Amino acid sequence: MADSASPPSVVKPRAISGFPEWLPAERLVEQRFLDIIRETFERFGFAPIETPAVERREVLTAKGIVDKEIYALSRLAAADDEDPSTDLALHFDLTVPTARYVAQHFNRLVFPFRRYQIQKVWRGERPQAGRFREFTQCDIDIIGNGALDLLADAEIPAVIDAVFSRFAADLGTGGFVIRLNNRKLLQGLLEAAGAATPAALAAALRAIDALEKVGRDAVAAELVRDAGLTAAAADGLLDRLAAVTDPAGLDGLAETALFEEGRAEVAQVFDGLAALGVPAGRVRLDLTIARGLDYYTGTVYETVLDALPGIGSVCSGGRYENLASTYTRQTLPGVGISIGLSRLVARAFEAGLIAPGPATPATVLVTVMDRTLLADSLDIARRLRAAGVATEVYTEPRKLAAQLKYADAKGFRYAVILGEDEKAAGTVQMKDLKEGAQTTVPLAEVAVHLG
Repeated sequence: MADSASPPSVVKPRAISGFPEWLPAERLVEQRFLDIIRETFERFGFAPIETPAVERREVLTAKGIVDKEIYALSRLAAADDEDPSTDLALHFDLTVPTARYVAQHFNRLVFPFRRYQIQKVWRGERPQAGRFREFTQCDIDIIGNGALDLLADAEIPAVIDAVFSRFAADLGTGGFVIRLNNRKLLQGLLEAAGAATPAALAAALRAIDALEKVGRDAVAAELVRDAGLTAAAADGLLDRLAAVTDPAGLDGLAETALFEEGRAEVAQVFDGLAALGVPAGRVRLDLTIARGLDYYTGTVYETVLDALPGIGSVCSGGRYENLASTYTRQTLPGVGISIGLSRLVARAFEAGLIAPGPATPATVLVTVMDRTLLADSLDIARRLRAAGVATEVYTEPRKLAAQLKYADAKGFRYAVILGEDEKAAGTVQMKDLKEGAQTTVPLAEVAVHLG
């Protein structure tokens, strides 16, 4: 006879491709990145906003985004005569929701509007190394009402410099370079080289944007095939793009009106960088930076880590003249960047550039040698927390050796040990788990000792 009380079947847990899931030690490192980003954004006066994870499909597709990259929402359970689909979808970036947000709340915002946004986004693309279907983006934008001074274009790299300098100092990510270009320079050079129509310009920009991925020969062939350049003109253009690393190198490079407009803007941005104290050489003019998105109209940026050049840009963005034009008749120029945090952290872990640390945010584990002393141990933890020391109490009835093994496995720096002798003497034993040393410390001085 079958057992009517047989246990339910077990669903085998499996990872979902493209959806990262960190262990506590890894998540704590990612959290440190997030803390640095948030703190730095706020130091520059950017205020936080958060938009819903879902938007109406018409909002997300208004800029011609490929539908196959968007996760649409549907109801899991619907009646046979009901359509389970909805008009909602998960946002694939934070820029489009921000454009909708600014248009919707235009009359309640103060301009220039300075916002930061740190949220997860979702894209239905093929997962690969460093590319996910779910990932965290960290964005800032400065958005003007009708106009926006070019000093904003210089302030964005100043923020990037501040963030990545702290990454280097606090987390060991090393040196970096901010590569800057202006789309007007590139378009002016392309016009001079023979890309005479909007379609040819668009094709040429897409080709140049892929230069690091596919190489010079492939780009040259594409410029000839899709943008209408001669082979000689394509080679000459690529030579000129590679030769320029600072604004002085732009002299005499082209004579189109658009190029001259871009050159004047670049000069203003570099003057602003100097005034903002960005170290000389930290920002490099790179005419091969195109940024594939059509809404960029002027300055564009890409940031590359010296230790991980192969992963490409870990922070990118640029200037747009009217990103919210689909949602409002107001002219709202802006400039901003996005840090692809999940990709940065994953690739830095893979390369050994950073390593997981402790699996706990606490510095101290208060042990319980004798259950009759539990109240005393809890009181020690209370005092430490009141003094600002992150502290955990080991509450399971285990021997001291097991408690110290637990402390070592999780990465606590110190263990506090209290026995009958220590209680009678008004002291505790403070064990440095990193150095292995053990010290007798007066109970009243425990927090001071840790400080």
